Amino acid sequence: MNKPVYMDNNATTCMKREVLEAMLPYYTDIYGNASSRFYETGRRAEKAVAEFRERVAAQLGVKANEVYFTSSGCEADNWAIKGIADAYRDKGNHIITSSIEHHAVLGACEFLEKHGFEVTYLPVDEAGRVNPADVEAAITDKTVLISVMTANNEIGTIEPIAEIAKIAKAHGVLMHTDAVQAIGHMRVNAKELGVDMLSVSAHKFHGPKGIGVLYIRNGVRISNLIHGGGQERGKRAATENVAGMAGLCTALELANRDLEKNVEHMTEMRDRLIKGISDPVGKDRLCNNVNFSFRYVEGESILMLLDMKGIEASSGSACASGSLDPSHVLLAIGLPHEIAHGSLRLSVGEDTTAEEVDYVIETLPPIIERLRKMSPLFEGVE
Repeated sequence: MNKPVYMDNNATTCMKREVLEAMLPYYTDIYGNASSRFYETGRRAEKAVAEFRERVAAQLGVKANEVYFTSSGCEADNWAIKGIADAYRDKGNHIITSSIEHHAVLGACEFLEKHGFEVTYLPVDEAGRVNPADVEAAITDKTVLISVMTANNEIGTIEPIAEIAKIAKAHGVLMHTDAVQAIGHMRVNAKELGVDMLSVSAHKFHGPKGIGVLYIRNGVRISNLIHGGGQERGKRAATENVAGMAGLCTALELANRDLEKNVEHMTEMRDRLIKGISDPVGKDRLCNNVNFSFRYVEGESILMLLDMKGIEASSGSACASGSLDPSHVLLAIGLPHEIAHGSLRLSVGEDTTAEEVDYVIETLPPIIERLRKMSPLFEGVE
């Protein structure tokens, strides 16, 4: 191949040219501080922020005053969980989440456990699916929040969020979903899902890094995560990233506009990849995600040899790439440590070609065979 074969679109995506072009004026011409309303340059930036908020709201099916810009999906997750925990501490100190959430959610919950909160980490089935009945059974009179991701970033499982949200509402409990990995791969409408809060990150759907959104339904009390200014209607202090907002809303509009076409293409590439290497494709999973586990080899070794062949992939979440521990997601679905250590995540994108997929199919098996011959665990295995 003339260029690297990029198979890690769940980690991040390339920014589209249209997105970059939408951002550039806010670095050069409309560069004012959106909070500086006493002169024209600031007012132009303020007007742009209001426009971007409206455009994002239209794409998520919510009201403009329910859209809060953040610096990332991780920040949005942390704000949702810590902000609700603090604001509703008088009601209770119990949070429900799943065992396969992104580390932004799990880390926030672990932080709260050190500060007097109780967290229930729900199990999942072998496909990574949360059972809504388990959610309902875990609710107590102290439960203030349920947080379950829309789709898993490692194995692609799509969760029954609308069903869980109905259960939460029936019990008077707030519901948050991390939709970071879902947008661009499936239709996401916060109102239709019935959630109270929803997290978004632009770089997952061909937008810029460093900008995200937290949808907060009107009527939900939430404490500030960042103090020091009156931005985001007094809820999040920080000078507005106007260029990032322009990029996020443009990328979101493009993702939704071309969703059906892109999903069809990514599904075809995903299925071609899976059928060329392993078993039939499962159901209720993201259109672009593949996760293999190979016995008797280490995931890091697979990645290094793939990189030498010009194939870029991962062994799990990019946010945990520095860890030598096996994926918490794979352990949660029942894989033993020795198999989870041999994981490989391949995530195709809108521009992935059949030629690239076939190159992976051709390249990967010899790498696995080579590593198994080097592995003491493989000796004597038929």
